[in-house]
Amino acid sequence: MFIRKNRLDCQFIISKNGIIVDRLQQMKVFVAVAEEQGFAAGARRLRQSAPTVTRAVAGLEQHLGVKLLNRTTRYVRATQAGLRYLEDARRILADVDAAEDAAAGINAEPRGVLSVTAPVLFGRQFVVPCIVDYLQKYQNMQVNALFLDRTVGLLEEGLDVGVRIGDLPDSSLRALRVGAIRRVLVASPSYLNDHGRSETPQALVLHTTIASSAGSFAAGWRFRSNGKEHSMRLHPRLTVTTNDAAIQAALEGLGITNVLFYQVADDIAAGRLEVVLAEHELPARPIHVIHREGAHSPNKVRAFIDLVATRLRAEESLNL
Repeated sequence: MFIRKNRLDCQFIISKNGIIVDRLQQMKVFVAVAEEQGFAAGARRLRQSAPTVTRAVAGLEQHLGVKLLNRTTRYVRATQAGLRYLEDARRILADVDAAEDAAAGINAEPRGVLSVTAPVLFGRQFVVPCIVDYLQKYQNMQVNALFLDRTVGLLEEGLDVGVRIGDLPDSSLRALRVGAIRRVLVASPSYLNDHGRSETPQALVLHTTIASSAGSFAAGWRFRSNGKEHSMRLHPRLTVTTNDAAIQAALEGLGITNVLFYQVADDIAAGRLEVVLAEHELPARPIHVIHREGAHSPNKVRAFIDLVATRLRAEESLNL
């Protein structure tokens, strides 16, 4: 095997049997195998044969002179060098996609794979309908959606677009504000009729509370009184790992829980839940659509962000 450079100084590998594999294609193969954690899974994702994928990764490792993947009969994992190369390869491939989009023109139809992340309930309620619209509009697109109630690093996990609720730390990500969400305390009318309606946050110690460990608001319940914010240390009788479980317990009449307004908007409108201590709520938390910084955003990313921003800004429960 030997290496030849073309006149654009882009390296190609020419194998012993004369097959030419360009460096970018090898990067794509390596990224697929590393992310799927398997050669067979990577081959399926790329719609290539397993031997072709295996040869591409082996050729890349030989060219670099470093082992990128640890292989066993049970799993494939990136080495430390492989993890560093994976991050660089993702960035390079994203830049190539952006350059191709720019050359093709802003009106070129999106094509390829888009990876999206959002909180679980928010993703199910608001992002999935956006994804469906996007896929119906752009027939050459595929979408991978990762819904988790934790902060997901776009660069670290190879994602294109994310939806974040709450203030954003300084980062290299670009952000577009699309709404804001209240955080509310709610309980069923039956519970409130039996136990009374708290007039101050301090009175919550006399009530049964339900806590969720999901999301970035799990650390404590915060309130605003006399223009100042303060935190309450409570001892919930029930702690669950998902917001929907906490909401269900409140609907069953167990006690008071602390959730985001959109998660209970329908239950409040139908009278199944009531808001308590509304006058002590903190200011609404912003909602942003974020994506990775770059000289040009790929057309597939721009098209999705435009669609999501239009839909979310029209949602009444996200702009109270």
